[in-house]
Amino acid sequence: MSIVGEFANLKVAKIVDFGVYLEGENEELILLPTRYVPPKTQLDDTIKVFIYRDSENRIIATTLTPHATVGEFAYMKVKTVNNIGAFLDWGIAKDLLVPFSEQKDNMQVGYSYLIFVYLDNASGRIVGTAKIENVLRDVETTYAEGDEVEILIGRRNDLGYQVLISNDALGMLYQNEIFEPVRGGDVRKAYIKKIRPDGKIDVSLQKQGYVNKIPEAGEQLLTRLKKEDGFLPINDKSSPDDIYNLLNMSKKNFKKAVGLLYKQKLITIEDTGIYLVKK
Repeated sequence: MSIVGEFANLKVAKIVDFGVYLEGENEELILLPTRYVPPKTQLDDTIKVFIYRDSENRIIATTLTPHATVGEFAYMKVKTVNNIGAFLDWGIAKDLLVPFSEQKDNMQVGYSYLIFVYLDNASGRIVGTAKIENVLRDVETTYAEGDEVEILIGRRNDLGYQVLISNDALGMLYQNEIFEPVRGGDVRKAYIKKIRPDGKIDVSLQKQGYVNKIPEAGEQLLTRLKKEDGFLPINDKSSPDDIYNLLNMSKKNFKKAVGLLYKQKLITIEDTGIYLVKK
Protein backbone atom coordinates (compact mmCIF):
# COMPACT_ATOMS: atom_id res chain seq x y z
CA MET A 1 0.00 0.00 0.00
CA SER A 2 1.27 3.48 -0.84
CA ILE A 3 2.31 5.60 2.09
CA VAL A 4 -0.56 7.83 3.23
CA GLY A 5 0.52 11.31 4.26
CA GLU A 6 3.57 11.59 2.01
CA PHE A 7 4.53 12.64 -1.50
CA ALA A 8 5.26 10.06 -4.17
CA ASN A 9 6.15 9.99 -7.84
CA LEU A 10 3.60 7.64 -9.40
CA LYS A 11 3.08 6.40 -12.95
CA VAL A 12 -0.20 6.89 -14.82
CA ALA A 13 -1.77 3.44 -15.22
CA LYS A 14 -5.22 4.30 -16.55
CA ILE A 15 -7.04 7.35 -17.92
CA VAL A 16 -10.77 7.71 -17.19
CA ASP A 17 -13.42 10.42 -17.59
CA PHE A 18 -13.07 11.60 -13.99
CA GLY A 19 -9.28 11.59 -13.75
CA VAL A 20 -6.39 9.17 -13.94
CA TYR A 21 -5.44 6.14 -11.90
CA LEU A 22 -1.87 6.08 -10.65
CA GLU A 23 0.05 2.92 -9.94
CA GLY A 24 0.91 2.60 -6.29
CA GLU A 25 2.76 -0.15 -4.48
CA ASN A 26 1.74 -3.76 -5.18
CA GLU A 27 -0.20 -2.63 -8.28
CA GLU A 28 -2.57 -0.58 -6.14
CA LEU A 29 -4.49 2.01 -8.19
CA ILE A 30 -4.92 5.51 -6.73
CA LEU A 31 -7.27 8.07 -8.22
CA LEU A 32 -6.03 11.52 -9.16
CA PRO A 33 -9.21 13.54 -9.90
CA THR A 34 -9.47 15.43 -13.19
CA ARG A 35 -9.00 18.90 -11.66
CA TYR A 36 -5.48 17.91 -10.53
CA VAL A 37 -4.34 16.11 -13.67
CA PRO A 38 -1.64 18.08 -15.53
CA PRO A 39 -2.52 19.06 -19.13
CA LYS A 40 -1.58 16.57 -21.87
CA THR A 41 -1.02 13.76 -19.37
CA GLN A 42 -0.54 10.39 -21.05
CA LEU A 43 -0.20 6.76 -19.99
CA ASP A 44 3.09 5.94 -18.23
CA ASP A 45 3.72 9.60 -17.37
CA THR A 46 5.02 10.11 -13.84
CA ILE A 47 3.27 12.65 -11.60
CA LYS A 48 4.35 13.87 -8.18
CA VAL A 49 1.35 13.66 -5.84
CA PHE A 50 0.42 13.82 -2.19
CA ILE A 51 -1.46 10.75 -0.93
CA TYR A 52 -4.22 10.92 1.68
CA ARG A 53 -7.65 9.51 2.52
CA ASP A 54 -10.80 11.31 1.44
CA SER A 55 -13.95 11.79 3.52
CA GLU A 56 -15.06 8.25 2.63
CA ASN A 57 -11.71 6.80 3.77
CA ARG A 58 -10.58 6.04 0.21
CA ILE A 59 -6.92 6.54 -0.68
CA ILE A 60 -6.69 9.41 -3.14
CA ALA A 61 -4.03 11.68 -4.64
CA THR A 62 -3.65 15.41 -5.25
CA THR A 63 -1.04 17.64 -6.85
CA LEU A 64 -1.77 20.33 -4.25
CA THR A 65 0.74 20.82 -1.46
CA PRO A 66 -0.61 20.58 2.11
CA HIS A 67 0.64 23.01 4.72
CA ALA A 68 2.29 20.07 6.46
CA THR A 69 2.76 16.38 5.74
CA VAL A 70 2.86 13.58 8.31
CA GLY A 71 5.56 14.32 10.86
CA GLU A 72 5.60 18.07 10.20
CA PHE A 73 4.35 21.20 11.99
CA ALA A 74 2.31 24.09 10.59
CA TYR A 75 0.24 27.05 11.74
CA MET A 76 -3.31 26.46 10.46
CA LYS A 77 -6.69 28.17 10.67
CA VAL A 78 -9.90 26.50 11.89
CA LYS A 79 -12.66 26.41 9.25
CA THR A 80 -15.39 24.49 11.09
CA VAL A 81 -16.09 22.74 14.40
CA ASN A 82 -18.53 19.87 14.98
CA ASN A 83 -19.13 17.14 17.55
CA ILE A 84 -15.96 15.31 16.48
CA GLY A 85 -13.49 18.14 16.65
CA ALA A 86 -12.10 21.05 14.65
CA PHE A 87 -11.39 21.00 10.93
CA LEU A 88 -8.47 23.13 9.79
CA ASP A 89 -7.50 24.57 6.42
CA TRP A 90 -4.82 22.09 5.34
CA GLY A 91 -4.12 23.55 1.91
CA ILE A 92 -5.83 20.70 0.02
CA ALA A 93 -9.44 19.73 -0.72
CA LYS A 94 -9.82 17.82 2.56
CA ASP A 95 -9.61 19.71 5.84
CA LEU A 96 -7.43 18.39 8.65
CA LEU A 97 -9.25 17.03 11.71
CA VAL A 98 -7.98 17.87 15.17
CA PRO A 99 -10.11 15.73 17.56
CA PHE A 100 -11.22 17.30 20.84
CA SER A 101 -8.86 14.92 22.64
CA GLU A 102 -5.93 16.51 20.78
CA GLN A 103 -6.87 20.11 21.59
CA LYS A 104 -5.33 22.03 24.50
CA ASP A 105 -8.29 24.40 24.61
CA ASN A 106 -11.48 24.23 22.58
CA MET A 107 -10.55 25.50 19.13
CA GLN A 108 -12.57 28.35 17.63
CA VAL A 109 -13.52 29.02 14.02
CA GLY A 110 -11.32 31.68 12.45
CA TYR A 111 -8.45 31.22 14.90
CA SER A 112 -5.10 29.67 13.94
CA TYR A 113 -3.09 27.15 15.96
CA LEU A 114 0.30 25.47 15.89
CA ILE A 115 -0.38 21.88 14.79
CA PHE A 116 1.60 18.64 14.42
CA VAL A 117 0.35 16.30 11.69
CA TYR A 118 0.45 12.55 12.29
CA LEU A 119 -1.03 9.27 11.06
CA ASP A 120 -3.53 7.72 13.45
CA ASN A 121 -2.67 4.02 13.57
CA ALA A 122 -6.14 2.97 14.64
CA SER A 123 -8.06 4.63 11.80
CA GLY A 124 -5.34 5.01 9.19
CA ARG A 125 -6.37 8.65 8.80
CA ILE A 126 -4.19 11.73 8.90
CA VAL A 127 -5.05 13.96 11.86
CA GLY A 128 -3.51 16.80 13.81
CA THR A 129 -2.73 17.61 17.42
CA ALA A 130 -2.29 20.92 19.21
CA LYS A 131 -0.59 19.20 22.14
CA ILE A 132 2.88 20.02 20.88
CA GLU A 133 4.45 19.51 24.31
CA ASN A 134 3.51 15.81 24.14
CA VAL A 135 5.02 15.48 20.67
CA LEU A 136 8.34 16.98 21.79
CA ARG A 137 8.44 15.46 25.27
CA ASP A 138 11.12 12.86 24.48
CA VAL A 139 13.07 14.93 21.96
CA GLU A 140 16.57 15.75 23.22
CA THR A 141 18.07 19.11 22.33
CA THR A 142 21.53 20.59 22.89
CA TYR A 143 20.85 24.29 22.59
CA ALA A 144 23.09 26.86 24.24
CA GLU A 145 22.38 30.50 24.94
CA GLY A 146 23.29 32.58 21.90
CA ASP A 147 22.64 29.82 19.35
CA GLU A 148 21.07 30.93 16.09
CA VAL A 149 17.86 29.00 15.33
CA GLU A 150 14.84 29.06 13.05
CA ILE A 151 11.46 29.63 14.68
CA LEU A 152 7.86 29.19 13.59
CA ILE A 153 5.76 31.79 15.38
CA GLY A 154 2.56 30.46 16.95
CA ARG A 155 -0.32 32.00 18.86
CA ARG A 156 0.00 35.19 20.83
CA ASN A 157 -0.70 35.22 24.58
CA ASP A 158 -0.42 37.78 27.38
CA LEU A 159 3.39 37.53 27.42
CA GLY A 160 4.15 37.34 23.71
CA TYR A 161 4.24 34.48 21.23
CA GLN A 162 4.77 30.77 21.66
CA VAL A 163 7.29 29.61 19.05
CA LEU A 164 8.47 26.29 17.66
CA ILE A 165 12.27 26.17 17.65
CA SER A 166 13.83 24.28 14.72
CA ASN A 167 11.00 21.72 14.84
CA ASP A 168 12.24 20.16 18.08
CA ALA A 169 11.49 22.49 21.01
CA LEU A 170 9.02 25.12 22.19
CA GLY A 171 10.02 28.57 23.32
CA MET A 172 8.68 32.00 24.17
CA LEU A 173 9.21 35.26 22.28
CA TYR A 174 8.31 38.11 24.65
CA GLN A 175 6.22 41.02 23.36
CA ASN A 176 8.35 43.69 25.04
CA GLU A 177 11.40 42.42 23.13
CA ILE A 178 9.83 42.53 19.67
CA PHE A 179 10.94 45.57 17.68
CA GLU A 180 9.53 44.66 14.27
CA PRO A 181 6.16 43.45 12.96
CA VAL A 182 5.53 39.72 13.49
CA ARG A 183 2.51 37.48 13.17
CA GLY A 184 1.55 33.88 13.75
CA GLY A 185 2.82 31.59 11.02
CA ASP A 186 5.95 33.64 10.30
CA VAL A 187 9.23 31.74 10.02
CA ARG A 188 12.12 33.81 11.36
CA LYS A 189 15.76 33.61 12.31
CA ALA A 190 16.13 33.97 16.08
CA TYR A 191 18.57 33.42 18.94
CA ILE A 192 18.40 31.41 22.14
CA LYS A 193 18.26 34.07 24.84
CA LYS A 194 17.87 32.00 27.97
CA ILE A 195 17.41 28.37 28.97
CA ARG A 196 15.62 28.22 32.30
CA PRO A 197 16.27 25.61 35.03
CA ASP A 198 12.94 23.94 34.20
CA GLY A 199 14.05 23.58 30.57
CA LYS A 200 11.84 26.32 29.18
CA ILE A 201 13.49 28.42 26.48
CA ASP A 202 13.30 32.14 25.79
CA VAL A 203 14.22 33.40 22.33
CA SER A 204 14.93 36.79 20.82
CA LEU A 205 14.85 38.09 17.25
CA GLN A 206 18.06 39.97 18.04
CA LYS A 207 21.47 38.65 19.02
CA GLN A 208 22.27 38.38 22.72
CA GLY A 209 22.77 41.73 24.34
CA TYR A 210 21.11 43.68 21.53
CA VAL A 211 17.87 44.36 23.40
CA ASN A 212 19.79 45.91 26.27
CA LYS A 213 21.46 48.32 23.85
CA ILE A 214 18.14 49.92 23.00
CA PRO A 215 17.59 52.68 25.56
CA GLU A 216 14.26 53.33 27.18
CA ALA A 217 13.64 56.17 24.73
CA GLY A 218 14.17 53.74 21.84
CA GLU A 219 11.69 51.26 23.26
CA GLN A 220 9.19 54.06 23.78
CA LEU A 221 9.66 55.24 20.20
CA LEU A 222 9.24 51.72 18.76
CA THR A 223 6.13 51.11 20.83
CA ARG A 224 4.58 54.36 19.60
CA LEU A 225 5.47 53.55 15.98
CA LYS A 226 3.69 50.19 16.24
CA LYS A 227 0.59 51.86 17.66
CA GLU A 228 0.60 54.40 14.83
CA ASP A 229 0.84 51.79 12.03
CA GLY A 230 4.57 52.31 11.60
CA PHE A 231 4.71 56.07 11.01
CA LEU A 232 5.28 59.22 13.08
CA PRO A 233 5.20 62.68 11.42
CA ILE A 234 8.39 63.90 13.11
CA ASN A 235 12.13 63.68 12.46
CA ASP A 236 15.36 65.27 13.69
CA LYS A 237 14.33 68.55 12.04
CA SER A 238 11.13 68.79 14.06
CA SER A 239 10.90 71.37 16.82
CA PRO A 240 11.50 70.35 20.46
CA ASP A 241 7.90 71.30 21.26
CA ASP A 242 6.47 69.08 18.51
CA ILE A 243 8.57 66.13 19.69
CA TYR A 244 7.67 66.65 23.34
CA ASN A 245 3.95 67.06 22.63
CA LEU A 246 3.89 63.84 20.61
CA LEU A 247 6.23 61.64 22.67
CA ASN A 248 6.73 63.43 25.99
CA MET A 249 10.46 63.22 25.19
CA SER A 250 13.23 65.77 24.84
CA LYS A 251 14.64 66.41 21.38
CA LYS A 252 18.07 65.28 22.62
CA ASN A 253 16.81 61.87 23.71
CA PHE A 254 14.68 61.62 20.58
CA LYS A 255 17.69 62.15 18.31
CA LYS A 256 19.74 59.56 20.23
CA ALA A 257 16.94 57.00 19.95
CA VAL A 258 16.37 57.72 16.27
CA GLY A 259 20.09 57.46 15.52
CA LEU A 260 20.44 54.09 17.22
CA LEU A 261 17.29 52.61 15.68
CA TYR A 262 18.36 53.85 12.26
CA LYS A 263 21.78 52.18 12.62
CA GLN A 264 20.04 48.95 13.58
CA LYS A 265 17.89 49.27 10.42
CA LEU A 266 14.66 49.26 12.40
CA ILE A 267 13.46 52.60 11.03
CA THR A 268 13.89 54.84 8.00
CA ILE A 269 13.99 58.64 8.15
CA GLU A 270 12.13 60.66 5.53
CA ASP A 271 11.21 64.32 5.09
CA THR A 272 7.65 63.45 6.15
CA GLY A 273 8.72 61.63 9.33
CA ILE A 274 10.06 58.28 10.53
CA TYR A 275 8.87 54.87 9.36
CA LEU A 276 9.11 51.44 10.95
CA VAL A 277 10.92 49.03 8.64
CA LYS A 278 8.62 46.22 7.53
CA LYS A 279 10.25 42.80 7.10
